[in-house]
Amino acid sequence: MWKNLVIILRMIRFSHTVFALPFALMAAFLAAEGGRGGFCGWGKLFLIIWCMVWARSAAMTFNRIADAEIDTRNPRTAARAIPAGQISKRKAWVFLYICAMFFGAGAYLFWRPLGNTNIVSLTLSGDRPITSIWSWFGYGNYWPAVLAVPILFFICLYSYSKRFTWATHFWLGASLMLAPVGTWIAVSPPAGPVLSAAPVVLGLAVLLWTAGFDIIYAIQDIQVDRREGLYSLPSRWGKQSSLWISRICHSVTVTALLVVAPLAGLGGIYLSAVVATGLILVLEHLLVWRGRVKLAFDINGAVGILLAGAGIGDILI
Repeated sequence: MWKNLVIILRMIRFSHTVFALPFALMAAFLAAEGGRGGFCGWGKLFLIIWCMVWARSAAMTFNRIADAEIDTRNPRTAARAIPAGQISKRKAWVFLYICAMFFGAGAYLFWRPLGNTNIVSLTLSGDRPITSIWSWFGYGNYWPAVLAVPILFFICLYSYSKRFTWATHFWLGASLMLAPVGTWIAVSPPAGPVLSAAPVVLGLAVLLWTAGFDIIYAIQDIQVDRREGLYSLPSRWGKQSSLWISRICHSVTVTALLVVAPLAGLGGIYLSAVVATGLILVLEHLLVWRGRVKLAFDINGAVGILLAGAGIGDILI
């Protein structure tokens, strides 16, 4: 059992949770206190991390199942767990269902707690009741529960987007964009049908940042994508034209991150991180120019951690 779990975690590249999770945490602190910024509370913070981990794990598992046949014909991906026979599709489906259920349960807990929170399980010093752990949850916010299934459907459907649209990179970006936008809705639900500008602009930055580095990542598979009839910008327009699109995406990303500062009341710490992010993205494109595509992709893991750490620090200090 544990061996299968380790194989699955490697298969879904669990460590890549660092791409989206930091932006969800940053949005949680920005959205607290009705959008004024602050600490959202341990219960909400736990649920955000819980939902992020299980939603991403479900989507990545679905991706590995959907792409298993194609992966067997791609030298770069043939060693993945399902094509290599290390794990069966059946076991992957079971893990996917578990992830989906845990994600749905976490989303529900933003709305209502499980069980009776008035039940006293123990008393300390004769007059100090300790209530059920579920009393941490249940915030009366039904939006996460309502949106859970559509969100899971959207992020899983990305796996098939390469079969029918060149916009597949932007679909992935939109999937990661849901991390800060969805978190904002979970922590500070809008009074009307329109979100405030800060989460929208932050989400746009995440979308274009993701699309930009996914275009770079797809350069590795140009020949395979053309042979398999898969849609990607590099396979359609070639390496150089695609890199220019990626550069434009990352330029707009930095601009959007700068715009977030006045919208969310962030200051010098956050702005310094935005400048550093711009330099990281420049380095990324220099690495691509030198043929270090894999390394260029990997350094993106630092972007979310840097921005979230600085943004949260700016809020709390």
